[in-house]
Amino acid sequence: MSDPKGVLRDYLGQGRRHVLGILEGLSEEDLHRPLLPSGWSCLGLVQHLALDVEQFWFRRVVAGETLDDDPVTENAWQLDPATPAAVVLDLYRRECERSDEVLAATDLDAPPRWWPDWFGDWRMDDLREIAMHVVTETACHAGHLDTARELVDGRQWMVLTE
Repeated sequence: MSDPKGVLRDYLGQGRRHVLGILEGLSEEDLHRPLLPSGWSCLGLVQHLALDVEQFWFRRVVAGETLDDDPVTENAWQLDPATPAAVVLDLYRRECERSDEVLAATDLDAPPRWWPDWFGDWRMDDLREIAMHVVTETACHAGHLDTARELVDGRQWMVLTE
């Protein structure tokens, strides 16, 4: 019999490794550089993944954890220019580890322990749905980072060469 939680964990891990891997070798300046008129940067996206995806969905929604510094931000994409890249990348790694702990400790059929009222009638019913949402969002943003990296220096994540 297959291990559904293991499959989710594996796909989530692939997406996270992609996010970090596509950024390897970029300079501090390139990681901070706004690439879109909105001010979007690679590090801003990683901060969004750390706070609005990993921390929000696993720690807040699934585990019901209340945090002193509220992770629900309207501007997680906007990064303080003085924040070193290592700080943001380490934050992402730590939040991924914490998410893995929540995933390991929670039954896939468990309902969320907290749900934001601003979502209105929309709701996910259990950890399985939430984990799939995070897998999808991580993959989507890994694709954004692929595009950004190619624009910065031409590097592509998985290109077959002859």
